[in-house]
Amino acid sequence: MTAFDDDDRLTGWRFLLFNAALAVGNVIALSNVPGYTVLAPYAAGSLQGVTPSFGTWATTDHMMGIVLGLPFARWLSARYGDYRVYVAAFVAYAVFSLACALSETIWFFVPARFLLGLAGGILLPIGQGLVLNELPEKYRPYGVAWWGVLSMAPFTLGVFMGGFWAEYFNWRVLFYSNIFLGLPIAGVVGALLYGRPFARRITRFDTIGVLLISVTLVGFQTVLNQGNDFDWLGSSFLTIVMVVVAISLPIFIIWELGERRPVLDLRLFGHRNYAVATFCSVFGFLFIQGMLSVFIGQLQLLLGYTSSGAGTVYLTMALLAVPLVSVVHLLVRHIDLRLFASLNFLGFSVTMTWLGLFDKPASFDQITVPMIFFGFFLATFFAPPAAIAVQGLGGSQLIRAAEELAMLRTAAGAFGITLQGVVQFRRTPFHQLDLADQLGGRRFPSLDLLPQLLDKLQGLGLSESVARAQVSRLIRQQALLMGLNDAFLTGALAFFGLAIFVWLAKPARKPAPKQRLELLRAKELMEEP
Repeated sequence: MTAFDDDDRLTGWRFLLFNAALAVGNVIALSNVPGYTVLAPYAAGSLQGVTPSFGTWATTDHMMGIVLGLPFARWLSARYGDYRVYVAAFVAYAVFSLACALSETIWFFVPARFLLGLAGGILLPIGQGLVLNELPEKYRPYGVAWWGVLSMAPFTLGVFMGGFWAEYFNWRVLFYSNIFLGLPIAGVVGALLYGRPFARRITRFDTIGVLLISVTLVGFQTVLNQGNDFDWLGSSFLTIVMVVVAISLPIFIIWELGERRPVLDLRLFGHRNYAVATFCSVFGFLFIQGMLSVFIGQLQLLLGYTSSGAGTVYLTMALLAVPLVSVVHLLVRHIDLRLFASLNFLGFSVTMTWLGLFDKPASFDQITVPMIFFGFFLATFFAPPAAIAVQGLGGSQLIRAAEELAMLRTAAGAFGITLQGVVQFRRTPFHQLDLADQLGGRRFPSLDLLPQLLDKLQGLGLSESVARAQVSRLIRQQALLMGLNDAFLTGALAFFGLAIFVWLAKPARKPAPKQRLELLRAKELMEEP
């Protein structure tokens, strides 16, 4: 934590340049998750022609790197100073980005993406702290609001830019842009804060806890990543990984309960509001991140959108989200937080149901309308659970609670990407068989429409084999679409349940004046996607 007087804060053009650099740095680090997702099909094709599901590993493992980087950020900044660690992390970010850009195989690319996420997990919370440190206390709420606006950029602008790079240049440009922008940002921050004093705090690092949570999270994510491709328990490797995870998880829980400075303070879940809010935020983000990532891929692979066209669909979410996210902090002060969160969850449930009822490949204007509302509810998703979670917590507990919620939510987002993909993968054969039975008259012989359809296609000049192949392709496409619908409807049902569950929290109380700065720091961390 820095230690300096108000007179040492940056002013004038230095203050503006500093905030601009940190804002761009935050957008870069966060955009590497959704920004890569839109170009994953391109990357998969370039990395020895692996399937798109293999390309998804680079998204989920990157998010796991972010999760594991967060505890290092707190320890390193206390030991070496926040701006020094921030500069070093961005230099490392550029190095790992270069490794990603030069990758030729999936086996080199995925570890490089993990290390890139690790560097991102270190620089993200430190960058947020640097912003608040330079703001006078009376302006800090506006800083939190501005950071909230930036948090929407990865889901909108980040996806669009990733699609633009992939379609008109090369998917590797995304990682080269990290270098061209990241190194100047590190230079600007280092130059502006050079010589800034800080209070060194050397604390015990929970090495064993970090190792155990790393084995647990990365192992579980590996099983989810590779389960569909390598037949789950049919793979001896995945079976071994499952056993390791099943052993490491209870050991981790026992260790953390006895640790004075745990990497994940499980005692916080003894506070009812924190437990309820964390459950809602974590499981809600699991379905949000999962659906956004799966849908961006299916827009290209299933519905035939170009990567820039798919990015434009996501860009429309900013129409309502950006203006709303800047004022949502003011709204939550005057509305029962449980009611606010419940209405938000119901809104997500309705929107996902809307998207899950499409029975044919929809046009751009049909898709963008529900996506605009998706952005509206995304903008109001983070603040209510964050405000509920900090009720009853004070002092250092606020910051620890914020860091833990961010860790768990990011991990859940990575799980959600693969879990929602599993839903679509598993439901597609069911719908494909059902459609074949319906069309072929196996279920209702009097409605056997297949011969009529084949006759019409052959009348158009197609041979019998080509006509059958065309019908088979159409059935497969519709089955994939119905599987995607099932994934949306699963999310809709989950959010309906969360809208009821959030009422288990106690009514919110206003924080004491001395808690305001810690509360702002905590909210800034908790509301980061």
